[in-house]
Amino acid sequence: MTTAFTLFGMNVVHDVAPVPLKNGPTTYQEYIEFLKKQVHHPNAVTPLLMASDNDIRIQCQVRARIPTNEGGEMYLHLYKNNQDTKEHLAIVYGDLRSRSLDETWASETILNRIVRGAYYGRLEEIVAEEAAKLTPDQMDYLERQQQQAKAEWEARVHDDKPVPLVRIHSECFTGETVHSARCDCGEQLDEAMRQMQLAGRGVIVYLRQEGRGIGLLEKLKAYNLQDLGHDTVAANVLLNHPADGRTYGIANAILNDLQVPNVHLLTNNPDKIKQLESYGNIKVLERHAMIPRSWSSTPSNDDSIYQQQKALELDRYLSVKVKKMGHILDLPSFTQ
Repeated sequence: MTTAFTLFGMNVVHDVAPVPLKNGPTTYQEYIEFLKKQVHHPNAVTPLLMASDNDIRIQCQVRARIPTNEGGEMYLHLYKNNQDTKEHLAIVYGDLRSRSLDETWASETILNRIVRGAYYGRLEEIVAEEAAKLTPDQMDYLERQQQQAKAEWEARVHDDKPVPLVRIHSECFTGETVHSARCDCGEQLDEAMRQMQLAGRGVIVYLRQEGRGIGLLEKLKAYNLQDLGHDTVAANVLLNHPADGRTYGIANAILNDLQVPNVHLLTNNPDKIKQLESYGNIKVLERHAMIPRSWSSTPSNDDSIYQQQKALELDRYLSVKVKKMGHILDLPSFTQ
């Protein structure tokens, strides 16, 4: 490692010995301005998505590799659409590719494509110096490397592949982030990711429709009504919302974009299957049940007061989904 310059007593170093900067930055602000000169400015023109009441159009605008703490990895795809202003996501395992991401944008360079994730294979660390732009030789190398990686992918694309596992998952801040015991959303997301990592192929379509479509503000109001004794369905209805206001047209469009015509769907909700298939381009070949850990054959051995209270809240929620919303799940005898 060779020092390029020293800032605030800290040596900024590089793996490959660069020519030391004669006039390196001496303050934090100068360092920021120094880096700004190296930033890649995209030239590509982002395609427009025209608004439409009926025709659902989506576009994958960026994808990035996400290594996980469990040792695996997935590719996170971010989608824009012409139905709302939300950024819906697809968590992709395996070799599935987005049509809209792969489309060529006007005036884009090879580096534009790589920055937005429209590359093939795995990226290599070719930048030896933090403060340097890519050289013409490096750009030429990227062009050749991408041509070869694309040819290899196209040679494999028609190989027989297993039908991917798919989960259509709605955002749940309370269940996924603050670990609410009033739902099993966080548990279902973790389990879907675990199964897809093991299978090596799958998609979680992550839709931004918190609280079965009513949003976090109204969801928290519904929680207060639940503390008065109302169940999750009654609370939504009392707030003048449908019991379940979610729609899956955008999910259908994302799966179509990822070129997934047949799926094995991880769900207990028959409405997801009905809506997903209603557009005519996705077929659910199998449904895989999402069984709560506390209802499985290997429940937790933790009998603490906390676990008992958590189980009581979750059992009440799941029972309502089965009895009132028609979810396909066998109720244990202790919930009846």
